[in-house]
Amino acid sequence: MGHRVVLWVQRRRPVQLLPPLMLLVILLAAVWAESQDYYSLLGVGREATTREIRQAFKKLALTMIYLKTCTQNPNNSFKFLQVNRAYEVLKDQDLRKKYDKYGEKGLDEQQQGGRYESWNYYRYDFGIYDDDLEIITLDSGDFEAAVNSGEIWFINFYFPRCSHCHQLAPTWREFSKEMDGVIRIGAVNCGDNNHLCRRKGINSYPSLFIYRAGQKPEKFNGERSKDDLVRFSMQFITTTVTQLWQGNLFSEIESAFSSGLGWLITFCSVFMQCVTQDGLVKVGWIDCPSQEQLCDSFQVSRVSVTAALTQCACMLQWLNTLDSKEIYNQVINHLPDLELLTSDSFKRKLARHRWLVSFTFGDRSPTSTEYKKLQAFLRQDHIQVGRVDCIEDSELCQSLYIHKPCVAVFKGLGIHDFEIHHSKDVLYNIVGFARDSVRAHVTTLRPDNFPSDRKEPWLVDFFAPWCPPCRALLPELRKASIQLAGQMKFGTLDCTIHHNLCSMYNIQAYPTTVIFNGSSVHEYEGQHSADGILEFIQDLVNPSVVVLDPSSFAERVKGKYIQIWAVDFYAPWCGPCQALIPEWRRMARLLSGQILVGSVDCQRFQSFCQSQNVRAYPEIRLYSGNARQSYNGWHRDAHSLRAWALSSLPRASVDLTPESFRSQVLSGQDHWVLDFYAPWCGPCQHFAPEFEVLARILKGEVRAGKVDCQAHHQTCQSAGITAYPTVRFYPYLGTRRVRTHTQNGEHINSRDANMIADIIRQRLDQLSPRLHSKPKVT
Repeated sequence: MGHRVVLWVQRRRPVQLLPPLMLLVILLAAVWAESQDYYSLLGVGREATTREIRQAFKKLALTMIYLKTCTQNPNNSFKFLQVNRAYEVLKDQDLRKKYDKYGEKGLDEQQQGGRYESWNYYRYDFGIYDDDLEIITLDSGDFEAAVNSGEIWFINFYFPRCSHCHQLAPTWREFSKEMDGVIRIGAVNCGDNNHLCRRKGINSYPSLFIYRAGQKPEKFNGERSKDDLVRFSMQFITTTVTQLWQGNLFSEIESAFSSGLGWLITFCSVFMQCVTQDGLVKVGWIDCPSQEQLCDSFQVSRVSVTAALTQCACMLQWLNTLDSKEIYNQVINHLPDLELLTSDSFKRKLARHRWLVSFTFGDRSPTSTEYKKLQAFLRQDHIQVGRVDCIEDSELCQSLYIHKPCVAVFKGLGIHDFEIHHSKDVLYNIVGFARDSVRAHVTTLRPDNFPSDRKEPWLVDFFAPWCPPCRALLPELRKASIQLAGQMKFGTLDCTIHHNLCSMYNIQAYPTTVIFNGSSVHEYEGQHSADGILEFIQDLVNPSVVVLDPSSFAERVKGKYIQIWAVDFYAPWCGPCQALIPEWRRMARLLSGQILVGSVDCQRFQSFCQSQNVRAYPEIRLYSGNARQSYNGWHRDAHSLRAWALSSLPRASVDLTPESFRSQVLSGQDHWVLDFYAPWCGPCQHFAPEFEVLARILKGEVRAGKVDCQAHHQTCQSAGITAYPTVRFYPYLGTRRVRTHTQNGEHINSRDANMIADIIRQRLDQLSPRLHSKPKVT
């Protein structure tokens, strides 16, 4: 028997030695490139996206490698290295910002560009899906926003040199065309986004995953044919279907209409599910053999017919198709348009409710139809959706400094507390932005609300919408604003609109993030992450690094009071120096109370740094009276620097032998915490400075000892040690210990000094009723 459907809607490589000639070419390329503008080398503007930069580099690479092969001209190798250098810098958001602000001298001297690839690599392997409109290439900057938007995503994680990835590419393109409009089809280049792919557990290529917001990703393990890919993805389209009959039809319809939803109804004898995204319309079916009278009332007399019915039940549109994509398009076309807000209603409606508003200028954009779905996606978030025509209400838009089409979120606190969306103008990005923005505390700033004379602290991000590092920083600002709610306010200022205000604060590169705290102004230098911002602000409130000048250096570091200092000599334009800043602060907090930490700005005090024989930046030194030593380690992370600094301190723990273990630990009258280790053990070496910190924390309460299990294997074996390092606590219980009961001690499963100290102190509190007197530890 046939069907009848009705639509009811509401309106890291190994080192190789280079031949001297090639080394000379690389050096010449680096020197020449200093005088060249990287954007001009690639033929792109400063506002170019990462994708546009990649496409421009690919075109140049293909041309240059072809010329090199045909002409055998060594200059082509030289020119390619120049272009490759430019690409390697501009594709990386952090390097790009440093280049924009400081030029070539602000980049890490070790960053010399990528390897020289073949013509075939750039022609066939470089960014497989960059030119496919139906396949959205995601990177670390927009991946999370996409998969958490509420839409279904099927993502292909691939590697450019993977042959299986290239074999899949034609099928993936066909599949993407088949499913266009039904689900989102994406691709991630794991060659360019190695950290992202590792975080997502990708260990083979290609890896295909379905992502749904709030749910565990589902991996595709079947045959990689178009049909199997379609079948797999269709099972995740979760439309709730209601069986309708005479007794519930009109109540269900009225209930949906009151929620702003229309209906798609299938008239059939055997249930058929039509494809729509859950939440756009309600989907139901009527069994006509058992509900003949009801079907007759809809004049269902033909087979395979669909119909559309408006919310007022007065307009009926029959759809003569059962094709899922055609039905989906009809559903989208019949979704209600966004509510038009005018000057008269704007202030009143946005006073108490959260709104996502699309500002348009006359003709509707091609995305207007897609925007209709926003109401369904944001309904559960209690965010209303509307639009403003800036041609009709130009004064309103000008008062908000809105001069071009955009989307903004108003937080429900009036028309001046809003945030403009500056990322990709695609549905998944807008949905993610709206949900994040209403929870965050970031405001779009203008001259009338700029916090230049406010008493409360503000973080202001000076940015340009075309700048990729700027767009990557915005979601991190939202995360940080949530963490610091009530302590600091956050705002963003668009320097392409407010040129004079940005010039007043000498903004020369984007993004530039500044903390305004009364009369104090502090420019943020660190990683573009919420954690980095939080650490920086924490340091402003309670500085862990002492800012030294020649006078304070002579008085405090070289003064008559002998203290151990770790000092960083740096230059603000130096790339490695900038990378060190957050790690140096983190190290200072880890060394709090043990070693003093300072820094000297060698751009500001150039003569002083020269008098201290500082020849390169950053120069890290340890001072103890008149003695000094420089850090020559490879790693500049906080923990490596901390371990180096602590190695200068006298030991707080003691080495134990089998005899001293028995006499002092097992039979002594002190509490002990022991580190059982092996000299060859990497984790043991890493833990050693942490154990010294623990020894200092517990000094006077608990003694600390170390047992070398390579030298004293029998002792460790009898103590039950099976892994290194092992931390054991041996409490003194007020009486002579019984060896068979206590020689194994109490195992502590942690390698953090503070956590171990807390555990031991809690244990001592528990044991206190059994202790007649607390032992005095020497």
